Amino acid sequence: MTRAMHPVGPFDEPGNACAAETAEGLGRWNDLLREHFVALDVDDTVDADRGFVSTVRSTLVGHLSASVVSSMPQSARRTSRLVRSDPRTYLQVGMVTRGRAVLEQDGREAVLTPGRYAVYETDRPFAWHFDGPWTLNVLTWPRELVPLGVDVTRAATARTLGEDRLGVIVGHALAETATAPPDLGDPAGGRLAGQLAALLGTAVGESLRRDEVLSPSSAEDLRRRVDAYVTDHLADPELGPEDIARAHFLSVRALHRVFADSDLSVAALVRLRRLQHARRRLLDPRDAALSLTEIAHACGFADLASFSRRFKQEFHEAPAAYRRRGGFTMRG
Repeated sequence: MTRAMHPVGPFDEPGNACAAETAEGLGRWNDLLREHFVALDVDDTVDADRGFVSTVRSTLVGHLSASVVSSMPQSARRTSRLVRSDPRTYLQVGMVTRGRAVLEQDGREAVLTPGRYAVYETDRPFAWHFDGPWTLNVLTWPRELVPLGVDVTRAATARTLGEDRLGVIVGHALAETATAPPDLGDPAGGRLAGQLAALLGTAVGESLRRDEVLSPSSAEDLRRRVDAYVTDHLADPELGPEDIARAHFLSVRALHRVFADSDLSVAALVRLRRLQHARRRLLDPRDAALSLTEIAHACGFADLASFSRRFKQEFHEAPAAYRRRGGFTMRG
């Protein structure tokens, strides 16, 4: 299920929860889903004579929509036709808190019991199947605000999460946000939404690495994105595996696994890119007035001594001598 991210009625302000809206009968339930969620088709096999009652309660936390949905046995599908007619794209998590559900997407099925959850995306067909009364926590992010690669999310959809310790911890945070959402303004709500997405990405990334789901080409794509991130953040003295893993929604262990088949470790990649950047700046006429210490700091080195030692180890020449060969006067 997918909460529409454009405010409707009581959703005008982030942090304001809507009182649970109730649908009595299948017809009203279809209307309610289409009013408040992306387009879905609910099957017509529901026994309306059994007193069909459904409820939805949603809250906006920054750019995250946190919902609790309850209903009766049914199947709800987002078909290719509905995707074409309703192209909004979100990344979502569905977590069962009552009953049993099966989520289908990308040729996979995730069987979910209470506490288990799965990721899915709305730009491709998916289906939910419920064989009894059920309650589902649904968390929805605009897809463009979750910087997980397409290769990662396509590998992660409709896979059961919440079965290991990390998954349980992340699931608890997601569940608490859905069932007892905090009343936050825009800045704090946006930060929390981003932090929850980061937690989810860590759980997803670790699950995929553990199961060796990512293909070699996908791992190579992730290494390229990490390399680009390193190049853009060379001046940050705190740049290292922890920062890089957090920026790519991975655990540090998962990040190291991605680089296990590479010629360079993550730390070695950071060091090499810093030294290569420093070497270019030593011969750049625009930096001729900068001292060696200033260049070292600009490239993320803590001090001149460590920079000089690393530079000589890598290029077999001290930075001062290298700069003199380029025709610049050395400054310490």
